[in-house]
Amino acid sequence: MSEEITQRSLVLTGASRGIGHATVKRFSAEGWRVLTCSRHAFDPRCPWPGGEANHIQVDLADPKDTIRAIDAIRDKLDGRLDALVNNAGISPKGPEGDRLSTITTDLATWGHVFHVNFFAPVVLARGLRDELAAAGGAVVNVTSIAGARVHPFAGAAYATSKAALAALTREMAVAFAQLGLDELRPGAGDDDPGEAFAQLGKQRLAAPDEAGFQDSRADRHVGARLADAFVDRARRVADLQPQIPQQIKDMFD
Repeated sequence: MSEEITQRSLVLTGASRGIGHATVKRFSAEGWRVLTCSRHAFDPRCPWPGGEANHIQVDLADPKDTIRAIDAIRDKLDGRLDALVNNAGISPKGPEGDRLSTITTDLATWGHVFHVNFFAPVVLARGLRDELAAAGGAVVNVTSIAGARVHPFAGAAYATSKAALAALTREMAVAFAQLGLDELRPGAGDDDPGEAFAQLGKQRLAAPDEAGFQDSRADRHVGARLADAFVDRARRVADLQPQIPQQIKDMFD
């Protein structure tokens, strides 16, 4: 008697364009159920099945609305979640499209950016922890190279929020020890990956918890699928837990 195959599920923030949009297309095409979170209503032009029914409109800059969204996500799940991808990120610009520095960023903008880029991932990961644990799931936090160096375009608030998110990923790897934790750090030019997902390489990366999250059909980790798409520019942070083999770190040195 064949075992019933449970459809894999993924929650992704920031699905309207770029990395998020490409990720939804990729996983949907492979039979995953993808729940998208965005401050905009679902765009019917998005080319994936069940998109509107699986969309949660939420303002991640509003802590109360983010908490409300957790209940909305739970209502759409069957008690288990295979992956949470914290991809949403904002980097406001000045009146002339200029970079906002430490001095030129007002306090309201600092708070707005950190709520979206840093606090929302904390709230979502904590709020969906039981569902992730039930599926042996994984969390992927999308950071940025701007979090490690001064960037000519990304603002100070964006850069520091992404640096904080990278540190949070390490903390989560300890606190959420039963889950897989990954950080994906895209480089410049990854905002619109285009055909990157159509040219996925064969490289496989282990998640911090080897048993944490696998696709039963392809035996690949969600973090590896995302990292593969930007293999030439992304840097896999592999020091999240001591048991990660050194050769995994070397792959992106």
